[in-house]
Amino acid sequence: MAREAPHTDVTEDELATGEPKTFAAGIPGVAATLRHSMAQMGVARTARTLRVINQRDGFDCPGCAWPEGRGEHRKAVEFCENGAKAVAEEATLRRVGREFFASHSVAELAERTDYWLGQQGRLTEPMVLRGTHYEPIGWDAAFALIAEHLRALSTPDEAVFYTSGRTSNEAAFLYQLLVRSYGTNNLPDCSNMCHESSGAALAQTTGIGKGSVTLADLEQADLIVVVGQNPGTNHPRMLSALEAAKGNGAKIVAVNPLPEAGLLRFKNPQNVRGVVGRGTPLADQFLQIRLAGDQALFQAVGNLLLRWEDARPGTVVDRAFVERSTVDFDRYAEHVRALDWEAVFAATGLTHGEIEKFARTVADSKRMIVCWAMGLTQHRHAVATIREIANVVLVRGMIGKPGAGLCPVRGHSNVQGDRTMGIWEKMPEAFLSALESEFGVPVPRKHGYDTVEAIRAMRDGKAKVFMAVGGNFAAATPDTEVTEAALRQCELTVQVSTKLNRSHVVPGRTALILPTLGRTERDKQASGEQFVTVEDSMSVVHRSRGRLDPASPHLRSEVAIICGLAQALFGPDHPVPWARFVEDYDRVRDHIANVVPGCADYNTRVRTPDGFVLPHAPRDAREFRGTESGKALFTANELTVLEVPPGRLLLQTLRSHDQYNTTIYGMDDRYRGVKDGRRVVFVNPDDLAALSIDDGALVDLVSEYADRERRAERFRVVAYPTARGCAATYFPEANNLVPLDSTAEVSNTPTSKSLVVRLEPRP
Repeated sequence: MAREAPHTDVTEDELATGEPKTFAAGIPGVAATLRHSMAQMGVARTARTLRVINQRDGFDCPGCAWPEGRGEHRKAVEFCENGAKAVAEEATLRRVGREFFASHSVAELAERTDYWLGQQGRLTEPMVLRGTHYEPIGWDAAFALIAEHLRALSTPDEAVFYTSGRTSNEAAFLYQLLVRSYGTNNLPDCSNMCHESSGAALAQTTGIGKGSVTLADLEQADLIVVVGQNPGTNHPRMLSALEAAKGNGAKIVAVNPLPEAGLLRFKNPQNVRGVVGRGTPLADQFLQIRLAGDQALFQAVGNLLLRWEDARPGTVVDRAFVERSTVDFDRYAEHVRALDWEAVFAATGLTHGEIEKFARTVADSKRMIVCWAMGLTQHRHAVATIREIANVVLVRGMIGKPGAGLCPVRGHSNVQGDRTMGIWEKMPEAFLSALESEFGVPVPRKHGYDTVEAIRAMRDGKAKVFMAVGGNFAAATPDTEVTEAALRQCELTVQVSTKLNRSHVVPGRTALILPTLGRTERDKQASGEQFVTVEDSMSVVHRSRGRLDPASPHLRSEVAIICGLAQALFGPDHPVPWARFVEDYDRVRDHIANVVPGCADYNTRVRTPDGFVLPHAPRDAREFRGTESGKALFTANELTVLEVPPGRLLLQTLRSHDQYNTTIYGMDDRYRGVKDGRRVVFVNPDDLAALSIDDGALVDLVSEYADRERRAERFRVVAYPTARGCAATYFPEANNLVPLDSTAEVSNTPTSKSLVVRLEPRP
């Protein structure tokens, strides 16, 4: 039976703070999981749903992209607290129907918080906005309306087609096929805002923009470096892999401006030590680095490795690997030997002793893995930073052997699969040619808009139709005021969604909400019940099959929505068999097998119990075919040291423990000691003293950029042990501080981790 959510919004008047936690998970994690799940789904539905998360006969968690164990290594409980929360939000019994929209105008909904919007429940039928309120519309009429707007554009490049990582491989493949059949490569996606920097750096240095390790490698490593990543909140199942590595004797080094509970101590709720004991201490060394100092740190490590190699030739540099499999080592070595150590100290805030200890651990390692996330990717020099990590890994020959490699940890389920399936504004010629040959449709070659370029195009009137399959574009993107104005200027906005979010209340002149099935739900088509496929962060492709009845009989799968729109747009004579794809998803996968590299015999291989692993030449054979030289590339990168004016701080935006991306599960951040509020800013106590600002004071955050200042009002100051000169706050509340034009070199990713701000006390 459908439930209604409470219709009272959450205020922040009762915001309270306490001491940060020194461990992750344990009994509090189990209690939070059950409390949230039962509030959304009820007892019976909770038990029925949680048991099949990430299981072979179940569905892939719609949260993070961390892989499951293969074979006998898969656990009976393959989910974490945040994964359970993500599932509960989707499988909730709360519903948003026509009566809700009749009672709430868009203007009223726009005044609500993101948390309140998300708590209302599942969308149940297609809705259209032509005035003040959303109203019901039939599916055929909705498709006809979109097709009418698309045909009216003067060029296909006036349309933007966004995608979130929650789409399946089948939906992503069909979506890019629709968009390219229409005539544009405007396919921005959430990767543009997170790991685009990783892909750019790795493609240049190793020839493939994906990580080079498997889950088994983490258990075999003797050193794991976790940089700019908070596994305890963002990828909690990773903690189990780190615990296993520690049990096998590995050392773990954490590099982060903030001490994170998960990297201090992990109380695994699946064993006695985690329930009644003290758990497992994880980080052997914690380098509390200043924001944006990681490039300097890894250049310094490279400098020390080369100095030690000079002193004892053949003991540090893997000469055989470097000479056989790499190019430009001498250029790199010359550059890094001339390192300015005073710049390193200024950039990192670390001592020579701390850096030397870390470098010695790297030099002594036989099997090293470096993991990172958005703490590295969202800076002006993000790509150069990740190239420096690759340099250190290549110096030591730590790629293409068990227990070693590069590990960008993706933050959204199937975001990597989307890119594999062609969701990218700059797909290579080989893919486009294969697509053209397979379907007999002309495919454009002109590069399309990424996320930042799409916002500019809408702002400037160059893009007039915006469609999103999944995601919450308005809340995920930078420069909120600019982005929302750009969306409202569109002739039409279309959101394919499961739940109400900020993007639905930032509409174009006409707007559509198209409700879709979630991962947890059965997908029954003409040929019977369907499954879909996804790719995890380590290139494993596997099945996902929902088990719950759909939230409404009016829902359609993403595959059915995309194909329904294609039929309305192209008509019955189009060479692509859109209707047949909806009937049986195997037909989609047969075409994927013919177009997508590494996906031959897709239907057979994905039906094996654990799916299959996509090929990765550096990992599998120490081959680097994707680079210009056919060898791994050392790079010489100019060191960037961000200078912060007196009285200013360097701010990063991050997640609380009670959210996933833009979805807010609750108003607490248990690990950081925050309760009943989100408008907080974490600042080192010594910085507060220097600024003459009291702990608990109310301030406005003002970001300073060349074009103008941006202001986020009424944030509570929290004295917190972050690195000196640095501060942190939550997104999406602070996204309006991120200038649209402040992006990473090469990747064009917004610089959400390095904002120069001042704190203005409120009267």
